[in-house]
Amino acid sequence: MIIDTIDNLGKYVALNPLFADVVDFLKCHDLNTMEAGKYPIKEKDLFLNLQMAKGRSQETAVLETHVEMIDIQIPISGDETFGYTPLSDLPSFDYNAEKDITKYGDTKAQTYVTVKPGQFAIFFPQDGHAPCITNVPEIKKAIFKIKA
Repeated sequence: MIIDTIDNLGKYVALNPLFADVVDFLKCHDLNTMEAGKYPIKEKDLFLNLQMAKGRSQETAVLETHVEMIDIQIPISGDETFGYTPLSDLPSFDYNAEKDITKYGDTKAQTYVTVKPGQFAIFFPQDGHAPCITNVPEIKKAIFKIKA
């Protein structure tokens, strides 16, 4: 997991060549004014899910991991807290290959971190994360899905 400001996202392009395409996309698009929806960038290897997500509490947020994709998550309309637990500390649960997700039921996160608009969180396949923890009913957020 990485947390930083959007201004520094370019410093991480060595981790995955598709990160440079995310940086370019952000230079050319204003996430604040874009409508919610799915935006293909590089076919199935890189796309943006721009959504109005339901806010959750720490008690109702569900840890998840992905095998095929890396998430770059950017809160837009307000602060978003993420739960975090390394995959190596998570119990075994069924993987949904069609949706590239494992959800960990009632397992609670070990750590919580808050990300503000203008910042991002990167979650790699080894990073269990519980998104959308906020004290508002709904949050606008961007999730870039990048082939791992």
